[in-house]
Amino acid sequence: MSDGGVFKDTIFLKKLEADNLGLPLAETLVGRNKEVPYVLVSDSAFPLAEHIMKPYPGDFPKGSKQRMFNYRLSRARRIVENVFGIIASVFRVLRRPILLQPENAEIIVMTIAHLHNFLRKNSESQRYYTPLGSFDREEAGQIVEGSWRNEPNTGSLLPLRNVPRRAPLKHIREEFSDYFCNEGKVPWQDRYC
Repeated sequence: MSDGGVFKDTIFLKKLEADNLGLPLAETLVGRNKEVPYVLVSDSAFPLAEHIMKPYPGDFPKGSKQRMFNYRLSRARRIVENVFGIIASVFRVLRRPILLQPENAEIIVMTIAHLHNFLRKNSESQRYYTPLGSFDREEAGQIVEGSWRNEPNTGSLLPLRNVPRRAPLKHIREEFSDYFCNEGKVPWQDRYC
């Protein structure tokens, strides 16, 4: 089954679509007039939806709002990749399929999430759990990969496949794109986009 098929059958998606996850209400972005919902960042393997934001498909010319949006979205997704990479390098049970009943696998994953958050918030343990150089970072427009990427991957996280989908709610992505190019513009983005 494709990643999209798996995601489509999750309780999480059903709750997201029914607005039962307790997400904050839609708000206007700073300096803007249209309300936009809080969104989860994703890659192109997932559907564009009210609370799921994915990149524009294709290549775009330097300086275009689509390229700017994709760049800013990829920076946000990199944070998520860092978290998954670090927890998989420390909690090695995540490096292969967890051959347990779903309820037990959920307990393990939630425990790891809590431990990760505890270790990141505790300044003393943070030095050892995620020392300098652990996370990806940007230097002079180049991505410098974090040390967690040097760990061999034994294949529990498989590459995602693109699944074509209809693209509703493009106006939400457009509002974020306009914001990133105007009021939400950051000083360094023109150098890279």
